[in-house]
Amino acid sequence: MTAGLAIIEHMYAGVSRPLGPSGALSAIDKSAVAGPWRVTRTGLVGDEQADPRHHGGPEKALHHYARDHYATWSAEIPEISPLLDEPPAFGENISTSGLTEADVCLGDTMRLGAVVLQVSQGRQPCWKLNARFGVADMAMRVQRSGRSGWYYRVLEEGSIEPGDTLCLIERPHPEWPLARAISVLYQRTLAFEELTALAAIPTLAESWRRLMQRRLETSKVEDWSKRLTGVDKEETS
Repeated sequence: MTAGLAIIEHMYAGVSRPLGPSGALSAIDKSAVAGPWRVTRTGLVGDEQADPRHHGGPEKALHHYARDHYATWSAEIPEISPLLDEPPAFGENISTSGLTEADVCLGDTMRLGAVVLQVSQGRQPCWKLNARFGVADMAMRVQRSGRSGWYYRVLEEGSIEPGDTLCLIERPHPEWPLARAISVLYQRTLAFEELTALAAIPTLAESWRRLMQRRLETSKVEDWSKRLTGVDKEETS
């Protein structure tokens, strides 16, 4: 299977700088960088990760966000429209139109130039989106909407040229579009049969596999508060 999904004219990178009132370091404020682009197992050369414990690494080497969602966000939250004139408002490395979470499946293998990518997981939105957009519950809105974007791991390193086409090579799990996985993660949180099936996907990011397994073992959903707000419930109790 080889199918052209999108043409990549731009890629985006950022450096760590203070973000929001807390001044926490983040590289979410990215901008277009000149090609050709070198991509390694840990991502786009020149793109920094301020918090390597939660961002970046081989399972989150590149972040892809659908340009299609920008108009919806502008309509829902008009005050953030100025930030949505152009990508990469959500800190993405890759922005395309015509490709959303409904169209991409876990484990999809894709070629982009000399690089081979594999969809490893969806994005788990964090509080830095709140600071980025100046909206106190932006991370929660992204989570509830399912418009979160997704991550790639890099199977083959190489270079990407402006105008290269993102092509689907293999789709081993057509039954698992990201939209379904995100729904299980955040809406149907204790759907045990689906959690079991998700955890069994061999190409799933290990952090997501552990999360599914914990839910299956405990019949409980993990606390999202610190990720979404930056504040641990225990710190405020």
